[in-house]
Amino acid sequence: MIGRLVVIGLGLIGGSFAKGLRERGLCREVVGVDLDPESRRLAVELGVVDRCEEDLATACQGADVIQLAVPILAMEKLLAELVKLNLGEAILTDVGSAKGNVLRAARLAFADKPVRFVPGHPIAGSEQSGVEAANGQLFRRHKVILTPCELGDDAALQLVSKLWVELGADVECMDVEHHDQVLAATSHLPHLLAFTLVDSLAKRSENLEIFRYAAGGFRDFTRIAGSDPVMWHDIFLANREAVLRTLDVFRGDLDALRDAVDAGDGHQLLGVFTRARVAREHFGKILARRAYVDAMHSNDLVFLANPGGKVSGRIRVPGDKSISHRSIMLGSLAEGVTQVEGFLEGEDALATIQAFRDMGVVIEGPHHGRVTVHGVGLNGLQAPAGPLYMGNSGTSMRLLSGLLSAQSFDTTLTGDASLSKRPMNRVAKPLRAMGAVIETGPEGRPPLTIRGGQRLTGMDYEMPMASAQVKSCLLLAGLYAAGHTSVTEPAPTRDHTERMLQGFGYPVSVEGSTATVEAGHKLTATHIEVPADISSAAFFLVAGSIAQDSELVLEHVGINPTRTGIIDILRLMGGDITLENQREVGGEPVADIRVRSAQLKGIDIPEDLVPLAIDEFPVLFVAASVAEGRTVLRGAEELRVKESDRIQVMADGLLALGAKVEPTPDGIIIEGGALGGGEVWAHGDHRIAMSFSIASLRATAPIRIHDCANVATSFPNFLALSEQVGIRVAVESQA
Repeated sequence: MIGRLVVIGLGLIGGSFAKGLRERGLCREVVGVDLDPESRRLAVELGVVDRCEEDLATACQGADVIQLAVPILAMEKLLAELVKLNLGEAILTDVGSAKGNVLRAARLAFADKPVRFVPGHPIAGSEQSGVEAANGQLFRRHKVILTPCELGDDAALQLVSKLWVELGADVECMDVEHHDQVLAATSHLPHLLAFTLVDSLAKRSENLEIFRYAAGGFRDFTRIAGSDPVMWHDIFLANREAVLRTLDVFRGDLDALRDAVDAGDGHQLLGVFTRARVAREHFGKILARRAYVDAMHSNDLVFLANPGGKVSGRIRVPGDKSISHRSIMLGSLAEGVTQVEGFLEGEDALATIQAFRDMGVVIEGPHHGRVTVHGVGLNGLQAPAGPLYMGNSGTSMRLLSGLLSAQSFDTTLTGDASLSKRPMNRVAKPLRAMGAVIETGPEGRPPLTIRGGQRLTGMDYEMPMASAQVKSCLLLAGLYAAGHTSVTEPAPTRDHTERMLQGFGYPVSVEGSTATVEAGHKLTATHIEVPADISSAAFFLVAGSIAQDSELVLEHVGINPTRTGIIDILRLMGGDITLENQREVGGEPVADIRVRSAQLKGIDIPEDLVPLAIDEFPVLFVAASVAEGRTVLRGAEELRVKESDRIQVMADGLLALGAKVEPTPDGIIIEGGALGGGEVWAHGDHRIAMSFSIASLRATAPIRIHDCANVATSFPNFLALSEQVGIRVAVESQA
């Protein structure tokens, strides 16, 4: 890529830069410059450079790129020397971790002479130092920040960027002042704390005992105190203004923590610790725009589902996602401490937890399905520091938009790539009619920005399309709106919000298809036991129905009448399903469900059952594909705007397996028959992936299912439970 590279300063960073480019053959010659004779000797001996020079002018003659890798406080002197040389068209760049003072020095030195300077900072390193620690792979998968300025040009910036990319780095550009402030918080402050803590403990009289019994956590935290003292001395002085600002903020937080310990304020401590525990992972998800749970790390995780199998046993599927969401939302807005058991530890519900943590709610867990929510009351939420990240959860975004419309602060709701394609006008438009100020992305899609300080007014809203999310969103907004808010639905949808509001002591009126709330009441903390999710149970209800000689019991499943469309439809098709041990838990009806093999028959699915089984249709399509006769679904256009276009994606997959399928604008027509094997794509939709896994029970050959990583979002232990009952599906590499 270049002729001659000159690296001035052969420490860990400069040496690694030189060695990496030399090993990759990207320079005709690599020349090192260092004041230390031993470093110069080692640099050549270890293959870091081709040759070394002590004299700066000799080294820089004919250079194409000159990397300045000296300590920050030595930079001013070095630049003053370089300005005396004839550098020609050589590009200067550096590796200093504070950019403001470097740029000031460059401007001063080259005030009246042309220069091509591209300031840079690789965020990489180790406790080791010196040229003997040089590692050509040091920058691989690390960020390098370039801070372009008026002293450089586009061609120089592109070349320096390419050199770092060739070393495996992820290059970003940033404003100088922003860089220095960010690095003061993320790098400089942690080093300052580590140095100070170790020094403070070392000066104490019992220092030997302290270090003798130091555990792993102490070693991990103080590891960076082994870094080069001279280098960090220079960094703190060079970036002192940004470091001081960051240190002042931290000192305020530390004083607040000391006051909490002094006062025995466990709630304050718990808030800090619970937020901190998940913070690193949470922000990592936001930066990568990934779904909140990433248990299966693969862009194309493939399930291999082998044909045959007999389904039997007793299992309990994970907790109901809809109820898990609402338990966190209402628990956070309640007065007192709410205990939740059976909580679904999947992506969507975890996104809801994090959103309320970001708004100042102390939430313990989840741990083995148990969550403790320390409610702040209807008016106790605090402004989040940044956007609330919903991952892949449409439920979180739509329901939160209702209650956030009435808060005193602005909020922005964002999500991963999939959620960013989902329509949000169905909640934004009626909320605006109540007085909310909501801005959306193009075509009413996320992100949503909700302006605080608005006075909402209740209204009577007739939903054009049945949707529990829209209904719940408006009822939550109605908790704050003047007068009453009523929502009338064209067909029954799940009523978990109405039931749970009553469970928290908030009056809700339900008359026919209309639910009504009014402001002026409060939510009181309660105990919630989340039943098993019937949407997750649906896969096994179909499995038990279509597999030969099968009998399966699903324990403690929620059978809320607004959710049992799957049972009603399978029974209409001839399914053998019985409800046992029926009871009520926390206002929700629950039962053990027994399912036996049955010869299913095709039906015209009644349209009044469509909203009661909207999430279960992918696996119902599988049941229809092996039933006798024709199954017709109409009035289900909402399926086209879920995590995927579930009508088209299921139709494509079933056709690939040999089924006779015809998608329609609002449904599908399926002629039952035999299923073969083949390749299908889930398009990142968890329910599609699990549905084709169930199809293998009646397939004549293996089914390879692509894009299955998001199964962890709603059903983290699907594969384990499938294996337990006899379904032969596994991750392909483990099959």
